Amino acid sequence: MKTEWRIFLIIATFLLGATILYGAWTAGESGRVEWVGTVALLLSFLLCSMCGGFFWFVSRRIDLRPEDRADGEIADGAGEIGFFSPGSYWPFGLALAAALAGLGLVYWQFWLLGLGLVSVIFAACGLLFEYYTGTRRTAEH
Repeated sequence: MKTEWRIFLIIATFLLGATILYGAWTAGESGRVEWVGTVALLLSFLLCSMCGGFFWFVSRRIDLRPEDRADGEIADGAGEIGFFSPGSYWPFGLALAAALAGLGLVYWQFWLLGLGLVSVIFAACGLLFEYYTGTRRTAEH
């Protein structure tokens, strides 16, 4: 995690500098600050800072990973990584529900927007709890 928070710190520092430079440049050129771009850069800086802060917070509480150690070997990272879904139809349903909500927003039809948002919540719950429904299945079956 050390590498991740350092990368985000570098990007956040660049974005903060770009925000200041952009705000000063637009104020010098037109006599007023162009707020849309300045705020967008500032929010990007804050987002990178938030992600970097999270990675820094986590990196202090876990042991060093093989990627973070200078003497780490490729074999140190071997072993079980976790469970990955072999296939699911829920992401398609989630995309369809988001498209339905988007169409409701575009055409300003509240019934379609409401139906789409309820569908998004249903599909997100289906995706989240996909492996927690029915009987408990294990690798032995």
